[in-house]
Amino acid sequence: MTGVQLRPKQEEILAYAGGTMGISAVPGSGKTWTLSLLAAEVIAAGGLADDQEVLVVTLVNSAVDNFYRRVDEFVTLQGLLPKLGYRVRTLHGLAHDIVRERPALVGLENNFQIIDERESAAIRAEVARAWMQANPDFLDDYLDPQLDANRQDWLRREKLPELVEGLALSFIRTAKDMRLTPEQLQRQMENLPLPLPLAELGRSMYADYQRALNYRGGVDFDDLVRLALTALESDARFLERLQYRWPFILEDEAQDSSQLQELMLSMLAGGTGNWVRVGDPNQAIYETFTTANPRYLRDFIRRADVQSKDLPNSGRSTQSIIDMANHLVEWTASQHPLSEVRDALQGPPFIEPAPRDDPQPNPIDDPRQVNLMIKGYTPIEEIQRVADSLERWLPENTDKTVAVLAPRNVRAEELANELTRRKIEYVDSLLKSSARTRYSAGALGNILRYLSDPESGRGLARVYEVWRRELRHDDQGKLRVDQVAGLIRRIPRVEDYLWPRSQDWLDELRRTVDSDENLLELESFRPVIQRWQSAILLPIDQVVLTLAQELFVDPDELAVSHKLALLLRRAAQANPSWRLPELTGELGAIARNERRFLGFSQDDTGFDPERHKGKVVLGTIHKAKGLEWDRVYLMSVNNYDFPAGSSYDQFISEKWFFRDRLNLEAEAQAQLKAMFSTDEYHWYQEGAATSQARLDYIRERLRLLYVGITRARKELVITWNTGRQGESQPAVALVALYNYWSQRNAA
Repeated sequence: MTGVQLRPKQEEILAYAGGTMGISAVPGSGKTWTLSLLAAEVIAAGGLADDQEVLVVTLVNSAVDNFYRRVDEFVTLQGLLPKLGYRVRTLHGLAHDIVRERPALVGLENNFQIIDERESAAIRAEVARAWMQANPDFLDDYLDPQLDANRQDWLRREKLPELVEGLALSFIRTAKDMRLTPEQLQRQMENLPLPLPLAELGRSMYADYQRALNYRGGVDFDDLVRLALTALESDARFLERLQYRWPFILEDEAQDSSQLQELMLSMLAGGTGNWVRVGDPNQAIYETFTTANPRYLRDFIRRADVQSKDLPNSGRSTQSIIDMANHLVEWTASQHPLSEVRDALQGPPFIEPAPRDDPQPNPIDDPRQVNLMIKGYTPIEEIQRVADSLERWLPENTDKTVAVLAPRNVRAEELANELTRRKIEYVDSLLKSSARTRYSAGALGNILRYLSDPESGRGLARVYEVWRRELRHDDQGKLRVDQVAGLIRRIPRVEDYLWPRSQDWLDELRRTVDSDENLLELESFRPVIQRWQSAILLPIDQVVLTLAQELFVDPDELAVSHKLALLLRRAAQANPSWRLPELTGELGAIARNERRFLGFSQDDTGFDPERHKGKVVLGTIHKAKGLEWDRVYLMSVNNYDFPAGSSYDQFISEKWFFRDRLNLEAEAQAQLKAMFSTDEYHWYQEGAATSQARLDYIRERLRLLYVGITRARKELVITWNTGRQGESQPAVALVALYNYWSQRNAA
């Protein structure tokens, strides 16, 4: 194409003349750019009829706009009209188009609705809560027998409902991926030789969940691909019409496709169709959360009838960072102490720098800009060291981009608090929720939690700390707040303080406490709580707004509070049986998942690091996929967040209160699959699924570390911490990288 300089490997791909092709692309190789150019080439070749399109399929909504923009640019370069001859869809968007065109084929009305993630999560929460109320002792057999009765009661109240909700999500998602209905599961269970209690738990909640969807006349996102496949299988002429409409299918991010999604595209492509799939199996980091698996793309590329290509050249990073990433792949494949996971990262292709005279050359290399901190810090020390480093680096690098990436949201949030204290400007758009939303929702949640249990002195003390939070910015103010909160915690009867009748607790306190200032604080606080307790009779949104008007003066905090109030009102309307405890829990869920509830999804809107030069971008490694920065910090690279299978490793999905550290989500899925297995050797064996889930998690975490390293263009800093109990060790992969780096620089 005139005006476009191609690398040799890109020229090979652009020579595509049809058929099935699989492309392995390393980070920063320009795979989306290349696929966009290929789409333009196919359109310009003139082989499409007026009613035909090149179908481009990608993973997230932000990539849709990116593809449209790039294909339009390349088509215009060819002298053709933009926005003609192609269509770009996410996988779920494509499935929705198919179902929407012929809803009757899958038993849906023409006006069916898509239940979004927020509403489907609320339905699952209600289903799980109702199931727990009806079956409070169902999971007792899985609890650690060493737990006493009080601890078991606490778990049933505080831990098991959330765990059951997570189990429902994974079970329903897997069942739909297997194209199974609750009715099919029920029939199969009636003929089982042995009971499968976790599968029965999942089936029961799946049935209730589907009834709730049917009542709303809707389907969820996990239904769409399954129903699209059913529609394609039900009407051969419909399938033929779509195959004619889309004679070329170009799929991006194919490493994140599930087996069902792969089958849908395979049917649309047909046995001899034109189907190009591009992705990087080494960047598959969503396996824990979805039914995707990178082996589907790997198996596809290895097929004899598939043209196998690769995109190994990347101009993103310095040679040192490229070497670091490549060594992680080599070490994993040949030296990882657990041989079963050596398939987690594979090469070739390995990352190669851009060719000489490339228009996007690699940054100038400086090995001193790669720092692996093998010294162990406590969690607090790690936060302090990273903040110290940023404080030194930022003033001299206002024209550069920088990100701090953590394996979990909570670590980045903790750093956000420290940066706020130091008045260091940061951007937290790559976190599940913004600091302002977490702060506002946390303050409101503490008050609502107390109002649902007004006899709690400890809860009342926490409310006082929220009310007087502005005093805690200096040591003297913090001491005063701590003293008053301590007095509140020791109130024998809260009612004698707030609504005294025969005796006033404050009168008794005056005889024993010398500090008039503390007494004045308590006298000032009492009418505040009295007003808030009176407001509890109002609808939940008005309660929230009443509290917000007294708590906040910042316009942004008040704006967030209005959004939270609106969402809680909707939750109360959708769940008439919910009372204050349930609504308070919903407020916490909103704070943790702001993007989902408020619609601020980076998957939908995209994120451009170049817009935030001189500011610290905080995020998780998952959210950073596809992005790059001049300087990158990777935090918490220890054996908790990146386990290797050692005897002292712990796994997030394995709860301390279950016997044998069983992963109940994995065990439930294994029971589901065992129900339909015809091989007696594959019948369910307790614990096997937990062991397999460990291996899958280790694999995914190795790929996550690879993704984190390859976000850096020029500078990379990796740290680890010893964990809350001081028992964590540096990740085995980090030790291997540190040894490699030390030997490399010593040579």
